[in-house]
Amino acid sequence: MSTAMQSLKLERDPLGRLVLVGEAGAAPEPLVPVRAFPLTDPDHGISLVGSDGRERVWIHDLGVLPEASRRALHEVLAVRDFAPTLLVLHKVSSFGVPSIWSVSTDRGETSFVLKAEEDIRRLEDGALLIASAAGVQFRVPKPSALDRQSRKLLERFL
Repeated sequence: MSTAMQSLKLERDPLGRLVLVGEAGAAPEPLVPVRAFPLTDPDHGISLVGSDGRERVWIHDLGVLPEASRRALHEVLAVRDFAPTLLVLHKVSSFGVPSIWSVSTDRGETSFVLKAEEDIRRLEDGALLIASAAGVQFRVPKPSALDRQSRKLLERFL
């Protein structure tokens, strides 16, 4: 385990931003975490980027960070990477696009507009990522695990 990573001190400032706490007397620097592989390997390859757009720190593995720093980083990433998991597809307004989808997710019931069939993206492991017109990304980790009605509705758009 890298000594530098073991001593990396990340906190959230009063505004909720992630900051790198440096040496005594140095002002904490706000950072934006960016995952290299947010869907396929979310706990590896995280870049901490400064306000000038330059990378300050590369974190290969979240597991090497001290617990307090890891917790602060997870809190900021949870807001940044909001992507509800689609559990049930109840109905669609039409089989053409745009269409309104009524769904249940791990975050509750909602509906969204699918603008184009291209907004349903297949990922390498068979999962799907569905982008709503509002920009929210809905994940379907394993389409075959959906109930029969949901799979039938979804297959009309694939």
